[in-house]
Amino acid sequence: MRKLLVAVTSALAFAVSTGTAAGAPLPLPEIFATNNTAVITDPDDPRLQDRLVRFDHDVRGIVRANGGVTTRSTLLDGVFWSSDRQVTTFERSRKFDVALGEEGLRHAAETIGEQFRQESVLTFRFLPASSPAVDAVQVEVDGITARQVRQGLLDDAVAREKLGGGSVTLQDKAILIAGVDDLPTVRAFVANIGGDFRKAKVRKGTWEFVSGAEGTAAKTPSSSARAAA
Repeated sequence: MRKLLVAVTSALAFAVSTGTAAGAPLPLPEIFATNNTAVITDPDDPRLQDRLVRFDHDVRGIVRANGGVTTRSTLLDGVFWSSDRQVTTFERSRKFDVALGEEGLRHAAETIGEQFRQESVLTFRFLPASSPAVDAVQVEVDGITARQVRQGLLDDAVAREKLGGGSVTLQDKAILIAGVDDLPTVRAFVANIGGDFRKAKVRKGTWEFVSGAEGTAAKTPSSSARAAA
């Protein structure tokens, strides 16, 4: 797995949120994962049409085995930059919204990584904006395609290293995840690829790239690590 990107919008007006409204429940934790191990550089590769149905079923089973439940699974088109290979790659992945505690979330991600031979699997837990544990942001912006993300990474060396890549839903909603201090980089990246950051949804939390091979977690993985999104 590598790092990621995503996007949601409002209809009108300037509205950027930096957390959940007071008293409102936080969204469920998320797991971003794939079963892909190939380097795919052609955006028209037929493997990018895979809906990952079997993978969806298998991950739901892993979550259940860890005492949780998957409430939603979203198919994503991911675009990632490999600093090792100096190339952008494409892959299909899924985002799983899961009811799991911190340790169960980490163990489920570790199991997914081991079973599907991923270097790492990304998890994101939403936190109140004031929490001292906040170290990451998730930015959602509508109207962005996977091809736009790819071209943006090719054109922007800073974004390549800070973001590593991003994910886009089939409805052209980008999801971008980065360190909390890298929000200005995300803002510039969105603008440079034609998105409207004024309509972006920004939420804070904590991220981990959990290694399937060794069962460890890293806060700031290299951009060459396989991160689905």
